[in-house]
Amino acid sequence: MHLKILLPFRVFEDIQNVQRIVMETSEGSFGLLPQRLDCVAALVPGIFTYETESEHYIAIDEGVMIKAGGEVLVSVRNAIRGASLEDLHQSVEKEFKRLDESEKEIRSSMVKMESGFIMSLEKLREDRHG
Repeated sequence: MHLKILLPFRVFEDIQNVQRIVMETSEGSFGLLPQRLDCVAALVPGIFTYETESEHYIAIDEGVMIKAGGEVLVSVRNAIRGASLEDLHQSVEKEFKRLDESEKEIRSSMVKMESGFIMSLEKLREDRHG
């Protein structure tokens, strides 16, 4: 099989001679072998595994997989490559921790902006009815 993993702005992987693929869907693990019929699957965040001469692991965010003939296209929001499952686990932990901290900062900023907006609306309402 020919596997392409696509991110929003670039090709993450382009691999020929893939023997098998295993990915996570909302229904559980999903495997592909070269003779499998064409299919489409929605992917959930998890470990994506493919095998050439050796096994390779990639942590992926949500996305979609399309298999048509010998072509397999995977389009995801984000992906992290790992030499081993242990390395990948550590990379994912660091990345998710960083994203969690960024999310908290963004949420805090949004709360402050919303509070300021509501206070401004209240002041405007008081001035009009005042």
